[in-house]
Amino acid sequence: MEQLNQNQQINNTQAIFQEPPAVITSKDALYLTDMMNWNLIIAKKAALFAMNCQDEEIKQAITALGKMHEQQYDRFLQHLGLGSQPSQPSISH
Repeated sequence: MEQLNQNQQINNTQAIFQEPPAVITSKDALYLTDMMNWNLIIAKKAALFAMNCQDEEIKQAITALGKMHEQQYDRFLQHLGLGSQPSQPSISH
């Protein structure tokens, strides 16, 4: 019983960050890259599956799923300072 209480105390004392750390480790960067890739892949697959779906109710559910993952991907870009950048004017010759 004492061991259980000690384990609970250890788990309850983990730090919760109020703001992000100033530095991202290489491990953090790899994790973020993986998460962004997963969200982008799921969003693309959902769009493809929705296009090929015959049942309208299922199509709407798949579309909503894809939009959710696309929004998550966009949120990652915003947090990384890469989202909502103004587009550069195209230069034509």
